Amino acid sequence: MTKLRSDNDPVETKEWLDALASLIKQEGKERAQYILDCLLNAAEKQGVSGLSQPLVTPYCNTIAKDAEPAYPGDVAQEAKLEATIRWNAIAMVVKTKKEVGGVGGHLSSFASIATLYEVGLNHFFHGETKNQLSDLIYFQGHSSEGNYARAYLEGRLTEEELTNFRQEIEVDGLSSYPHPYLMPTFWQFATVSLGLGLLQGIYQARFLKYLENRGLLQPSDRKVWVFCGDGEMDEVDSVGALTVASRENLDNLIFVVNCNLQRLDGLVRSNHKIVQELESLFRGAGWNVIKVLWNSHWDKLFAKDKSGALVKRLTECVDGDLQTAYVRGVEYTREFIFNTEELKALIADWSDEEIAELNRGAHDPVKVYAAYSSAVNHKNQPTVILAQGVKGYGLGTKTTEGRNVAHNQLDMADEDLKAFRTRFDLPLTDEQLLSLSFYKPKKDSPEMQYLFAQREKLGGFLPARIVTSMPLKVPDLAAFDAILQGSADRTMSTTMVLGRILNVLLKDKNIAERIVPIFSDEVRTFGLEALFRQVGIYSSIGQLYTPEDKEQFLYYNETKNGQVLEEGITEAGCMSSWIAAATSYATNKVPMIPFFTYYSMFGFQRVGDLIWAASDMRARGFLIGATAGRTTLEGEGLQHQDGSSLLTASTFPSCRAYDPTFGYEMTVIIQHGLKDMFADENDVIYYIMAMNERYAQPAMPKGAEVGIIKGMYLLQEGAESKQKVQLLGSGTILNEVIAASELLQKDFNISSDVWSVTSFGELRREAADLERAAMFGDNKKQPVSYVNQCLDQRSGPVIAATDYVRAYADLIRPYLKQTYVTLGTDGYGRSDTREKLRRFFEVDRYHIVVAALYALVKEGVMEASQIALAMKKYGIDPKKPNPVKS
Repeated sequence: MTKLRSDNDPVETKEWLDALASLIKQEGKERAQYILDCLLNAAEKQGVSGLSQPLVTPYCNTIAKDAEPAYPGDVAQEAKLEATIRWNAIAMVVKTKKEVGGVGGHLSSFASIATLYEVGLNHFFHGETKNQLSDLIYFQGHSSEGNYARAYLEGRLTEEELTNFRQEIEVDGLSSYPHPYLMPTFWQFATVSLGLGLLQGIYQARFLKYLENRGLLQPSDRKVWVFCGDGEMDEVDSVGALTVASRENLDNLIFVVNCNLQRLDGLVRSNHKIVQELESLFRGAGWNVIKVLWNSHWDKLFAKDKSGALVKRLTECVDGDLQTAYVRGVEYTREFIFNTEELKALIADWSDEEIAELNRGAHDPVKVYAAYSSAVNHKNQPTVILAQGVKGYGLGTKTTEGRNVAHNQLDMADEDLKAFRTRFDLPLTDEQLLSLSFYKPKKDSPEMQYLFAQREKLGGFLPARIVTSMPLKVPDLAAFDAILQGSADRTMSTTMVLGRILNVLLKDKNIAERIVPIFSDEVRTFGLEALFRQVGIYSSIGQLYTPEDKEQFLYYNETKNGQVLEEGITEAGCMSSWIAAATSYATNKVPMIPFFTYYSMFGFQRVGDLIWAASDMRARGFLIGATAGRTTLEGEGLQHQDGSSLLTASTFPSCRAYDPTFGYEMTVIIQHGLKDMFADENDVIYYIMAMNERYAQPAMPKGAEVGIIKGMYLLQEGAESKQKVQLLGSGTILNEVIAASELLQKDFNISSDVWSVTSFGELRREAADLERAAMFGDNKKQPVSYVNQCLDQRSGPVIAATDYVRAYADLIRPYLKQTYVTLGTDGYGRSDTREKLRRFFEVDRYHIVVAALYALVKEGVMEASQIALAMKKYGIDPKKPNPVKS
């Protein structure tokens, strides 16, 4: 509420206020808002300052009582259903704790959000039908019990499954949180990693507009609903993209923030007001804000309060005050909230029972319905609903409700169970209650008939993940023949090869329109700016300006049906767009093929949590780690050089990570990934490194395809010799390995086989699978792993060098019989040339030679003096600092 100056002409002020009231009454609030906007604009033009509209409105409901629509539902039946769902959620958690033990669960989060869910499920959330796709709903992660309890009433989950909540290994149970990977026909989105649901929701809503503007989806009133807690809004991910939603006019996006004022251990803003803070944040970001703070029982008081004293008092009470008043009850509320003679007069004739009914708006279906109705009909802006509720609502003020310990409440005493039964009028006997029996009304009962009737009006049940097989026809490897033939004498980076691959895909009649190139910026750095002209950059409003480079062939070309998502400098935003595209086969029945190309250092290091969430959501798509490695990006220094992402990627079960050196390797991997994910429809993701270092690209050796996908193949075979080594390399360091092979032969007469290792991770994955099978198998002969097939019959020790930490090449160490020496880029990055960086990290050709000699010494076939000779010959200082410690 704006602070007013002293009034030197109250009569004139009243005339203006009366005129405004008359305008609102005669022509409505929208017309009044327009007139006020015109007046403000005119005042600003005439130099009247300080006219910016306030970011915070009074601490009351945004929608006034007289503006509320009539409630279309049967409040009595909905109350019965909500009470039953609340009970089954409680029974599920408490029963599991009593009978199983430490698997945990939450009671208080769903207790505070239940009405917000139920109003939506009864009146707003559209399910999937033959004629329409469902709304996309990001349910609050810690409230899954409520979703399961409702699905039980709907007949989608069994009593056995509820009994086995949080038990998924030996029994038919339910996941702790929304996990599409574990419950692939139930959950749509993984939301329990706090903040990620909100970020994804914004880019999901934008991706729907992208598909519509490109003609891949029919325009519709489909909504994206995102539920979260007020404490979750502290996450940077929660608020980092709010202006994206307003800039894109995403009126298909609705946030519902469950403002129960509490986080896990205490209040979100004990000394302040979180609702007001969030309102200013969202208003400032250009959102439509609707506050649902107080239930219908407050309406009489607000109507009676002509001076605004009550709103003023509620505004000055910090959240700690409001929480204490709620917990301590009627007597405290009378004295603390209504603390002046004017306020006391408002409730002078109110009984304790009436005071006790003064509750918060998130638990009043009438208030929630009014907010939802306004939100779904609002145009040209995203909407956030700030719904004030009570954590642990209904679980007993003496033990849980509104208390700081609410989040940790996993049990209820018999007394509390009985109080809950009375409060929500549940038809449970003492035996049913105390044995925590699940309750399902008869199918022909009025409340169950109502439940099914409401969902029938809105379509199918939610949450639900309905996947229809829609394989795409992907190009054969022969379609890339020009790339497979190499570049002759022309030098080319694998990032440039990626551009050639995309060019082939964007001309393929079967999948061209499904390709989604995504960048966080640096498209020109990657040499992929041809995409600007070829398919255009997506803009929901087209290009309203003439680009300064319009005369150039590859000018910055924004179009409403553009294909490139150029997101600006936000890897997290790009990943969210990538997830929306990579799961579009499930959410939209439109399989899309996303390629997110970014600095590899900012991949698994920066947005690994989002990549993990994508895996949980069974994403399908390509992540391209460009300018990959710790020594290929010269001059950039510590934070721009990636030495660990491939190692991290190996820990993601559904990630297939590759480090190709040559263009033909990248081509084979991408073509295989297309077939794997979009023709065979396997729920995996492909992480492929791309370098910016240019070198001649050779033609593909005959028969290399299988080895490229499995993880390694023989690139050069050396002559048999008493002194022979096996040299393994990947990425640009393979070129150093090839050079080291020549030095070994020339300077020491040592023969070597050179292997291109496209994926140590895939080699390890297969070897580990076979080792497990052998451990649990019988005495039958077990198959030999591919890495052993390649190396077991070869003579000499094995030396591996990569542009990543040594632990990456060490992934296959347990499966090798030979002496194994690895080189890698352990330590922090540096700014310098490629040559000096490789020397510093000891992965250049000369250090590879020394490592080979060392391996031969370990095997007893060479004198140690040869190592000293080599170091002197190549100018290697044995006393140089260890790069790990430098």
